Amino acid sequence: MLSPTKHKTRILLVDDDLDMLEALTDGLTEKGFEVAAARSAEAALVHLAEASFDVMVTDLRMTGADGLTLLAQARALDPQLPVIVMTAYSALDTAIEAVRRGAFHYLAKPFRVDELLIFVRRAFEDAQLRREAEVLRHALRVQPGPPGVLGGSAAMQELFRILDRVAGTSAPVLITGETGTGKTLVASTIHQRSGRASAPLVALNCAALPENLLESELFGHVRGAFSGATSSSAGLFCAADGGSILLDEIGEMALPLQAKLLHVIERGAVRPIGGTKERPIDVRILAATNRDLEQAVREGKFREDLLYRLNLVVLELPPLRERSGDLPELIDHFLARARSRYPDSPVRNFSRSALERLLAHPWPGNVRELSHTIERLVLLGHGAVIEAADLPRNFNAPADSPPTFDAIVPMREMQRRYAAWVLEQVDGIRAHAARRLGIDVKTLGRLLGTQETGDLEVKD
Repeated sequence: MLSPTKHKTRILLVDDDLDMLEALTDGLTEKGFEVAAARSAEAALVHLAEASFDVMVTDLRMTGADGLTLLAQARALDPQLPVIVMTAYSALDTAIEAVRRGAFHYLAKPFRVDELLIFVRRAFEDAQLRREAEVLRHALRVQPGPPGVLGGSAAMQELFRILDRVAGTSAPVLITGETGTGKTLVASTIHQRSGRASAPLVALNCAALPENLLESELFGHVRGAFSGATSSSAGLFCAADGGSILLDEIGEMALPLQAKLLHVIERGAVRPIGGTKERPIDVRILAATNRDLEQAVREGKFREDLLYRLNLVVLELPPLRERSGDLPELIDHFLARARSRYPDSPVRNFSRSALERLLAHPWPGNVRELSHTIERLVLLGHGAVIEAADLPRNFNAPADSPPTFDAIVPMREMQRRYAAWVLEQVDGIRAHAARRLGIDVKTLGRLLGTQETGDLEVKD
């Protein structure tokens, strides 16, 4: 039960059924909430114009303006007001449409007051965190970055401010950004700075396994649930109980599995494949993706209701090319780290010309590419100073110049080299390389001169 302390939660109830309205009003009032009741959408709008509410609960089918109309008008008055809709089983399609238009959740009649309380609590907490995150976006205080996450640019300072505020909560966090921007590091930082730090952080790349194996890995299975299931497995959600789970590349998850994940998030319980009982779990969801999930929703490749559950707080990691001012600090950091890993290396610094080339490079592989490049230079360096000639070949070409070759090569060979380079920039993950090239994985295999048609090559 939500038991407000400093602020008594205010709920607006809207239903033209007087018996239902009175029953819900009495039940919520007994639980300590302040309730205003309205028997029509028109009366509800009067309440909204005169006072503020934390949650609105409305029936969908009413005389006069219906619940969908009220939902639109209420969100126009207060876009942050969470709305829970009530409907009969015969009108579930309308309820789903309401969620698509921004309702927080729907309840099918009949339901118990305690069931409504669960979603009122979640809606209230959701709205509170969204408002706090919005305030943080406009804060002017400079926040030092967490250990391992560097950057003094405006974009990184905003990220640090939001991260600092949400790390200690249990709110789900969606971390977005291009490959190599440091999403896994940020997820680890959030977990380590939370009250769950003593419990496990379990990470899984959703693009690394086919759908059937991914489902078993996440939710577990009982013995004999499928061919080869010779023993039971609890699954990663159970392994992360009390801690956090990182669902990396969440945008690659198949739609049927997205539906099951949504069910687990909403119920706070997981049922293994082939099992008959659910097990309650307490797991914080951290999700990461380099895809535009809103675009994926429009394309029918990602569930909108799942996105709404995941994006309570969004941390967007900018690409390195958009925060070039952070490069000197990052270069110094990775140089010091590489020297500590390879103490026998003679490398101590970069020449001015080499540093200029590093600063001018577009870094399509982002921070990961920068880290790997400097580590390789320190490992293979022969002198105290890295010169421009020591840098990889693509660093030695002036900016915006066409790529150079030792000799004229056939077009197919040029395509192969470019495809191989793109694959290297995305850490060998073929699905990512294919998407960046605008082709499918099978076509990428042909460009590379292989017959492999597997979904992915996965590297740490």
